[in-house]
Amino acid sequence: MRIVVFGANGPTGHQLLDQALAAGHQVVAVTRRPDTMPARDGLTVAGADVADAEAVSAAVAGADAVLSTLGVPFSRRPITVYSTGARSIIAAMREHGVRRLVVVSSGATEPAQHPSGSALFNYVLQPFIVNVLGRTLYDDMRRMEKLVRESGLDWTVMRPSGLLDTPGVTDYLVAEDFADGRFTSRADLAASMLAQLSDDRFVGKAAAVITPSAQPNLLGMIWREARTKKRPPQPTRR
Repeated sequence: MRIVVFGANGPTGHQLLDQALAAGHQVVAVTRRPDTMPARDGLTVAGADVADAEAVSAAVAGADAVLSTLGVPFSRRPITVYSTGARSIIAAMREHGVRRLVVVSSGATEPAQHPSGSALFNYVLQPFIVNVLGRTLYDDMRRMEKLVRESGLDWTVMRPSGLLDTPGVTDYLVAEDFADGRFTSRADLAASMLAQLSDDRFVGKAAAVITPSAQPNLLGMIWREARTKKRPPQPTRR
């Protein structure tokens, strides 16, 4: 299968490239920094900014599926990368007749109380992350989700929880809309995205993916995210 990956230069994007190439797919890695992507068998690197509709269209031509791991850090400034990317990608897919689209969003776009979470998490930490640290980011993710839902494509929105790294893919869980877990391994997120290409259970749906075995220090994760708030919201990855 020929897969186009947006946000290919980020942590989740790298996981996705590795897993897709290992599975024998032909992969087009779309990045604003093509010179930083080493040559690999089965990999084509396309230099493009998601705001450049013509470049996005060229990257999508001939694809069987498009996977997006676009992302930016938290910022107080307005964020538009998710919705801008969605518009460009959807337009390109319509132009070239590509149907399958899988995009990364977040469980925080529709926050819910976690039965397994503490009162501190449900009533203090989660509202602080959603409504303060990540307010502009999650607002744009919701705009992206709306565009994807209205695209008429065969779409799936992946909703991970707090992202972290693990040595490899674990026994992750996927459920429609919501899963009771606070963390998601990037390796698991990448694996769950690839799985959507051969599984139609979540076509036209949001799929929550969590890593039950992950139990990092939550306050430490929040502190690291908070420190990124001073960084300008450049298009990067998740």
